[in-house]
Amino acid sequence: MDQKTLCFLTLSELSSALRKREITSVEATRAVLDRIKALNPKLRAYLHVMDASALRQAEAADKEIAAGKYRGPLHGVPVAVKDLCWTKGVPTTCASKVLRDFKPEMNSTVVDRFEAAGAVMLGKLHLTEFAMAWYHPEIPTPHNPWGETLWPGASSSGSGAAVAAGLCYAAIGTDTGGSIRFPSAANGIVGMKPTYGRVSRHGVFPLGESLDHIGPMTRSVADAALVLAAIAGRDPRDDTSLDAPLDDYAAAATVRGGAFSIRVGFDEDYLKRASDDVAAAITNAVRDLENVGAKIIKVKVPDVEACLENWTTLCAAEAAAGHAKTFPSRADDYGRGFRSFLELGVQVRGQDYANAHMVRERFAARFNALFSQVDAIACPSMPTATTPIDAIPPEASAFTGPNPLLAFTGPFNMSRNPTLSLPGGDGKGSVPPSLQLVGRHLGEATLFRLGSAYEHATEWHKQRPTI
Repeated sequence: MDQKTLCFLTLSELSSALRKREITSVEATRAVLDRIKALNPKLRAYLHVMDASALRQAEAADKEIAAGKYRGPLHGVPVAVKDLCWTKGVPTTCASKVLRDFKPEMNSTVVDRFEAAGAVMLGKLHLTEFAMAWYHPEIPTPHNPWGETLWPGASSSGSGAAVAAGLCYAAIGTDTGGSIRFPSAANGIVGMKPTYGRVSRHGVFPLGESLDHIGPMTRSVADAALVLAAIAGRDPRDDTSLDAPLDDYAAAATVRGGAFSIRVGFDEDYLKRASDDVAAAITNAVRDLENVGAKIIKVKVPDVEACLENWTTLCAAEAAAGHAKTFPSRADDYGRGFRSFLELGVQVRGQDYANAHMVRERFAARFNALFSQVDAIACPSMPTATTPIDAIPPEASAFTGPNPLLAFTGPFNMSRNPTLSLPGGDGKGSVPPSLQLVGRHLGEATLFRLGSAYEHATEWHKQRPTI
């Protein structure tokens, strides 16, 4: 098998081959490391590559698998994490000068769970400074593998680029207002934003603690299910993590029964916030869901305008709280964009935050009431299939009013629902439009079942950038 074919196997395909010992973890890890060496100088998806330790982990995985000590579907699989996940003894910079010398003394829970599953850690992935909208001006930005003029998708952009370019088999992203879904959409891959608290936030540097979600980014729905199964669950080190049983995500992502009996809500008026081509693709995707057995039900998504106006109030205030030890004392070490966001945050009054919180509570209650009628809601992940790389305004003042970019993402951070983003149409040689499926709290298994049925009935997830 040539290097490119090996690197573009899905995680599920590689996992099966590793278990059957048709491929070794060392072979897969070397192939991906060689591809990183060749392409990362251009794509800049990784901030730090852990090649020596990755090969040691791969050798250990091969020995364990050969000895019959198989740990599960991630055993021997090369993965990577966003560079705000603590990794013991390894630089964890959040792509900022503020933490350029920080090497944690412990792992984040998500890294611990990868290690317990036997995964091979390739390195730390690029992101916007402290996971907001802007890159630090002194740290070269990542590029979208579909084209250097295209936006790579905000904060988890290194994760999106690495998965899309075959530089890992799965990556961890975080999502406070869209940062799993934006880079998944912008890079043509699959992203799962789980229910708030389904994955521990311990050891993951926060942007907005009440809005932050952590989840997998992969090349297939089944892969996302396997990764979520490994990283989800209660963690006593994170009091906000949920103490709720885990569903069998891997079983849900098989296509037995297709999407039969799943009720999918669709709001044509909400879709008007998207471009014509994205709206057409999502309308076609909903028809495809119906063809694989889903029952389509017309719903009315509550007005998201107040969410879009108040998301910034919540996030900026919480970001300022998270940076109280270094801002404003080290203001000059922050880039212009994120510094302006912190400046905005320290100006938020208590009554402003309280009002924004009640906007969140009212929207969440109205939105979650829809799940008495449906099991999932279909909409776009982004208003457009692609966005120019220079589309993000340079300062936070642009986020103080309703932000149309957040129309299909921010509301579901406010409501804390799980979402699944996946390619939902023909990109015609460019990035495909992205379909977003939104579920009830702890409804990830339903989303995996629905997304997998859609994926098996279409070819959109097989589109790859030409690098």
